[in-house]
Amino acid sequence: MIWRDWLHGWSISAVLDLPRLQRLKFVRRPFSQRFFGQFLHANYCWFPGVELPLENPERIPDEPVLFAMNHTDRYNYFPFQYTLWKKFDRFTATWVKGKYYENGLLARFMESMFQLPTVSRGYLITRDFVSVLGRMPTALEYTLLREAVDARAVGEAGTLPVPPDVPEMLLRKRRNPLGVAHDPEEADYADYICTLFHAMMRRFVELNREACDVGLDLLVFPQGTRSTRLLPGHTGIAQMALHLEIPIVPIGCNGSDHVYPGGSPFGKKGRITYRVGDPIHYSDLAAFHIEEDYAPFSATAERDFSEQFKAVAALVTDRIESMLDSEYQRNPKAESAEERGAERFV
Repeated sequence: MIWRDWLHGWSISAVLDLPRLQRLKFVRRPFSQRFFGQFLHANYCWFPGVELPLENPERIPDEPVLFAMNHTDRYNYFPFQYTLWKKFDRFTATWVKGKYYENGLLARFMESMFQLPTVSRGYLITRDFVSVLGRMPTALEYTLLREAVDARAVGEAGTLPVPPDVPEMLLRKRRNPLGVAHDPEEADYADYICTLFHAMMRRFVELNREACDVGLDLLVFPQGTRSTRLLPGHTGIAQMALHLEIPIVPIGCNGSDHVYPGGSPFGKKGRITYRVGDPIHYSDLAAFHIEEDYAPFSATAERDFSEQFKAVAALVTDRIESMLDSEYQRNPKAESAEERGAERFV
């Protein structure tokens, strides 16, 4: 049983909502990361011992940056954070999937470690549905709701599903499960989910800026999911870097999957090599600058500036790949296997 499953058995359930995002506060030298680092120190230096070479550390600018790293296993960011602390007294705010905040104890740990939960429309559709009906949406229900929300997000009227395709209670019930009140007499379901998503993602962007303002670095896995081999990057990293105008520092992680082969957060004896790439400064991305104001992660921004975001994400992925051993580089014959449906959100 992996440790997240173990924690689930000892904690109450939780949800990722707007109030949780609003109460997050940052300091430059978080006690929680330093305290946890002592446990990592024992693991890496003594029991059983892990070598952690960091190549080209001089490439890291003396300012808050956005570290972009491949994601080979559950914990390959632990040794990197530890190394940043021990060598440079630097700390990070790390992007994680919102579904990990579904566990009360794990959510408290992640909050204390400045792990920033990303939100998606799919997560909000699923979590709101569960709050009203007490069950997961079926594949058809989720598809119909998602299509309506996605259309509304880009300004199209769309067609809301109606009973019996979706439960009537979902469309008629007043509620506020995630921090934004919904009155069906004032706004329909699609507008409600879009408003909720906008509020939560606006706060997510604010949190990233606040983290940088106090001197923290951001740590992001552009590929969005774990894979031994590098996968194509999503555009979130591009949207944030262009918005905050901070350098992107590519990191190639090699060997962590052998130290962390399963669900245990305690590393086996081994060697993890981190290679630091040349920083990609905002000025280096001049060809992709967006002069007009935009809301990062909004459907309209992703539609209107798709080419810029995809180009930056591809550039970052290429830079990461150049620092990976062959066993971690992209497999040209394989495509990213993404989960579909509501089950991936909770």
